[in-house]
Amino acid sequence: MVVSHPSLEAVYEGFLEELAKGGLIEGQNLEVDLQNPQGDQATMTSIANTFASSDYDYFLAIATPPAQALAQAISDRPVVFASVTDPVAAGLVTSMEAPGGNVTGTSDQLPTGEQLALIKEIDPSVETVGIVYASGEVNAQVQAEKAMEAAPGLGLEVKTATVVNSSEVQQAAQSLDVDAYFVLVDNTVVSALEAIVQVAEQKGSLLVASDGDSVARGAAAALATDYKAQGAQTARILLDIIDGADPATTPVQTQESLQLVVNPDAAERMGTTLPATVVAEAAVTY
Repeated sequence: MVVSHPSLEAVYEGFLEELAKGGLIEGQNLEVDLQNPQGDQATMTSIANTFASSDYDYFLAIATPPAQALAQAISDRPVVFASVTDPVAAGLVTSMEAPGGNVTGTSDQLPTGEQLALIKEIDPSVETVGIVYASGEVNAQVQAEKAMEAAPGLGLEVKTATVVNSSEVQQAAQSLDVDAYFVLVDNTVVSALEAIVQVAEQKGSLLVASDGDSVARGAAAALATDYKAQGAQTARILLDIIDGADPATTPVQTQESLQLVVNPDAAERMGTTLPATVVAEAAVTY
């Protein structure tokens, strides 16, 4: 994992549970070495190099930066990834259909236009949307660009602010004069979600996220990936590889389903009442 936050931990939990269903049980016939660099690139590279010199058979990378580190360090054994938004742009695979090397996995790429449309559905008066994202995360850059492309068609203008680490998130959010905030699948920003929640509540600006755990932590809503399910999906890819599938020809999979998650109380703290139609459509309500 790149940092600690609930969505990435849910991936790991779902991954181990699905491996157990496939007969690989940690502590019995499965040895697991979990390392978390807490967002530090030098530590990430060091961990990847240590793994490369180990005798481990398979490797899991959760999120884009560790996937890039492992892919660069290891070429002789399979690497599977989860929670990578754009594996092609990140340089992990040649294409989604035919990865072409020893690396494949699952992508949490979401339909950015649909997410922005959710903001308009909740509050049609919103005209400007603020996005804070980590400049060093390729996946975050790609999502921000897609949001800026999709926004005009919805009558929205996207304003952005970049950060290098989570300690900068609150100040970046405060710097944006916007009607609403949209949090991407961005590990650096999500790890500091409470900082943006605080700003949104102070300004009376709607905050919509990209994962369900962020809604539990104070965002108003999210059209989200089920990260535990994605962990299980990634485990099934690894089980296929263990059974003989070639990572080079094993397509990268996207999430099998999205879910609408809402938090009406959080929305009220931002000065917004969630429409009854949105609440009725939600798979999860906090």
